[in-house]
Amino acid sequence: MAQGADQFRSLLQDARARIAAGDTAGAHPPLRRAEALAPSPAAWRAIGDAWHAAGDPDAGGRAHLSAVRESVRDPQLIEAADALRRDALSAAEPLLRERLKAHPTDVAAIRMLAELATRLGRYGDAENLLVRALELAPGFTPARHNLAVVLHRQARSEEALAHVALLLEEDPANPAYRNLKAALLVRIGDYDGAIALYRAVLSELPNQPKVWMSLGHALKTVGKVPESIEAYRTSIAQLPSLGESFWSLANLKTFRFADADIAAMEAQLARADLTPDDRFHFEFALGKALEDAGRYESSFAHYAEGNRLRRAQLSYDPAELSDQLARARTLFTPEFFAARTGGGNPAPDPIFIVGLQRSGSTLVEQILSSHPLVEGTMELPDLPAIARKLGGRKRRGEETRYPEVLAGLDAAELRALGQEYLDLTRIQRKTDRPYFIDKLPNNFAHAGLIHLILPNARIVDVRRHPMGCCFSCFKQHFARGQAFSYDLVELGRYYCDYVGMMDVIDAALPGRVHRVRYEALVADLEGEVRRLLDYLGLAFDPACLAFHRTERAVRTPSAEQVRQPIYTDATDQWRNYAPWLGPLEAVLAPVLATLPDAP
Repeated sequence: MAQGADQFRSLLQDARARIAAGDTAGAHPPLRRAEALAPSPAAWRAIGDAWHAAGDPDAGGRAHLSAVRESVRDPQLIEAADALRRDALSAAEPLLRERLKAHPTDVAAIRMLAELATRLGRYGDAENLLVRALELAPGFTPARHNLAVVLHRQARSEEALAHVALLLEEDPANPAYRNLKAALLVRIGDYDGAIALYRAVLSELPNQPKVWMSLGHALKTVGKVPESIEAYRTSIAQLPSLGESFWSLANLKTFRFADADIAAMEAQLARADLTPDDRFHFEFALGKALEDAGRYESSFAHYAEGNRLRRAQLSYDPAELSDQLARARTLFTPEFFAARTGGGNPAPDPIFIVGLQRSGSTLVEQILSSHPLVEGTMELPDLPAIARKLGGRKRRGEETRYPEVLAGLDAAELRALGQEYLDLTRIQRKTDRPYFIDKLPNNFAHAGLIHLILPNARIVDVRRHPMGCCFSCFKQHFARGQAFSYDLVELGRYYCDYVGMMDVIDAALPGRVHRVRYEALVADLEGEVRRLLDYLGLAFDPACLAFHRTERAVRTPSAEQVRQPIYTDATDQWRNYAPWLGPLEAVLAPVLATLPDAP
């Protein structure tokens, strides 16, 4: 054994010396002989590093994969893996960092640290680690799958699809790869392709409750509600504890639970072994079921508990938006914008619909997308991504340069950012209509950026009564983001900051933003639509009044509501819960006092 180890070290030293002397081809024979003697994962890593240095990444990748296979019995990695399994991230991280400090090219440890970063939401860190793992071992398919997931979570669908294509070349029947591809197809708007792929997977492997649920989501988006309900019901039959499927039924908004459904949800909540995610989904679903039954006090108790459980999972600092508002007030003056006239990209294509979630923004989008010149897309992540990049902040808690960084950008840089936005969003455009909608409500925080980089884009602020809007958010569990919505006081603060941000833009750029008040829209649909189209420079089209007949995918909680004629019932639903909304009303007092119909 000792003789073999000595021979291995001698061969490796020989190869390294040849590489250092520039004789990379001469390093190949000793490396091949060393492979036959490699005694440990560390030895395989050393061979892999040498092959990469010799200019043969394929051989280097194979050697690193051998190191991964050999490391399954490594005590340090076993300990780290056990910590990850137990979700003890604070214990796993120092173990993995210590490992990589000693062995920087340990591909297995790199991937494990990337998994940890992913769980913490540090997707940029996870991406960098996984890219490094694949540089060392291009054939390490688990790392490639992880990278595709991380890119998906960053809404970088085209890049993720490229990695999934490589995975499927190697293993075309793999259900995990196919399900991920289907989710990516949904993200880019290819709902028919996603539905077909989900159905194909389920025809081969029907007992997959979460895939049935994903199929239900896709069917709901394209308006196939009876089929989506059937998919959700199948998911529940296979896994009665899957709270998200019950919430998905509730989230159809037009669905009504039977007494047996309510009893089933209550029975699940009585279980001690229910996961936290399932529990809060059941709480939200029961809140909706009891609201529909007119049992408002019990309904509020379930909504409140669901919000409490969800808020406890999230890292959210309400001061961030307040700080951005304060800085915007200082920066965004009439003089600031006047000095930058003529900059940005002149394209008039985008129509930004901003505001708060549950404000009526989906209704306005559906109305506008019924116009023959306007294409509805979805809530696009691209503008916030540009703002994050400008801010330069890598992690929560670090200082950001945004929005002050905008002051240092010249006309060409602003024009390039506008073009970057147009390039990023092009994948979402499926028609040749000249205008398209970006309906990410949170873009209100970037209205100044929009004006600077896309001065001819339109901004539509959809505003609903503060109490009605905020409580509608409180009733809603959002699939991702919107961490402000799970606490009544934080909700009220967020709404006040939103109004403050719009006030800043209104003062600096009078008339730049068109405001649609939800209550006015439902009271006088045609009049408000005509005002909106005039602002957009579009001729009136009667199709905008028949928006509920428009056949298009709608990816928001209001999907089924906007497929019906307009109704006024929702405007005052919050009043059923008024006895329990005191904390919200107190925070909103400054905004409520400015309303004509303030209580």
